[in-house]
Amino acid sequence: VQLQASGGGSVQAGGSLTLSCTASGNPFPMNTMAWYRQEPGKQREMVARAPSSGNTYYAESAKGRFTISRDNAKNTVLLQMTSLRPEDTAVYYCYLFDSRLSRDFWGQGTLVTVSS
Repeated sequence: VQLQASGGGSVQAGGSLTLSCTASGNPFPMNTMAWYRQEPGKQREMVARAPSSGNTYYAESAKGRFTISRDNAKNTVLLQMTSLRPEDTAVYYCYLFDSRLSRDFWGQGTLVTVSS
């Protein structure tokens, strides 16, 4: 399974960005896709998670501002980010947990920079 993320970039505080990630390589349909982020010198943290069925989950910092959505037919997950803040600046990683293989997969990361 390979994950290809896109959509990062630079934006001013208060702006919006949408990240996209597509999984290829025939991932098992029953999976969880998520977005994580990592700031320099800090641990990677989950931003939002979306199972193939069931409820989504958001980190407190993302609630009310970010929306995760999936297109299961296309194996794609989006992260719509609004009201961006400088503290949202990080490398964002797409993640997939394949429950059949019981394995994690990571995308290459896409940089989001929010300036004040």
